[in-house]
Amino acid sequence: MVKGIAYSVLASITFGVLYFYTQLLGALDSEQTFGWRIIATLPVLTLFMWFSGDLVHIKTIFKRILAKPTLLLFLMTTSVLTSAQLWLFLWGPMHGRGLQVSLGYFLLPLVLVLAGSFLYGEKLSKFQYLAVVLAMFGVGHEIWRLGSIAWETVFVALGYAAYFILRKKIQTDNLGGFWWDMLIILPVAIFFTQTGDMPFLKFLEHPSLILVVIGLGLLSAIGLGSYILASRYLPLIIFGLLGYLEPVLLALASLVLGEKIGAEEWLTYIPIWLAVLVLVIEGAIHLYQQNQRKKHLALNLQQYSKRVDLEDKI
Repeated sequence: MVKGIAYSVLASITFGVLYFYTQLLGALDSEQTFGWRIIATLPVLTLFMWFSGDLVHIKTIFKRILAKPTLLLFLMTTSVLTSAQLWLFLWGPMHGRGLQVSLGYFLLPLVLVLAGSFLYGEKLSKFQYLAVVLAMFGVGHEIWRLGSIAWETVFVALGYAAYFILRKKIQTDNLGGFWWDMLIILPVAIFFTQTGDMPFLKFLEHPSLILVVIGLGLLSAIGLGSYILASRYLPLIIFGLLGYLEPVLLALASLVLGEKIGAEEWLTYIPIWLAVLVLVIEGAIHLYQQNQRKKHLALNLQQYSKRVDLEDKI
């Protein structure tokens, strides 16, 4: 559980950094940025998997494809689902739609919580119930305020939820499955890098872009790799609720980049931020109780050891 939480927090922080990082790619449009992101991520992801010992999953899934070729169709579906999300993640802040995208990430945990409850029978703690109620209030207010929801918001919330549920269904919810997602979409990514006028000329005009693209691949591999690992180590409900850290960071990043939260929007964001705070409090209490149990166990072992020593002397 602790390992999964650590991966989730690392992924959220990395995604928040990536929102700022897109500003360094101003010479490229969103399609070119998406293409270079996939190309740069795949080798770094492979190296990441080598360090984490997950390379074996690539071979395992390949054997499954050979034994059951229809698996490739499902992998193509998960590849399209995740690639569309990666494109939207870059497109949003580049086109002034960062808050709409971040609201989708606010809604996503609720969808995952509902999926975990109804599809997998997972249970919520009292703190988690409170977090869900607060988050539902915030999201509900936004729907009431607008009378509808932006397509970017719906696309993130439902698309990502479908992605994680399908991965669990076909048992590719590991880094190997994500590696295949990246490999399958690679030809499309290469095509996108060739869009626009004289795409490679931009690298001659801005030599630093080479380092920026390499950094994009590094951050993407760390963020996405950690996100996938978190989804594997955590129940869907916990994974979903921890996901609230990411949209908080994305919303803050969008504000720093010049977007504004209107006075009528605060009732959307404040309850959701409070939901994150509730989860942080629950996590702190859990870590404190865990630490107390360890101390109690260590004390009991110490007392038991003293009794044994005393009996031996007698």
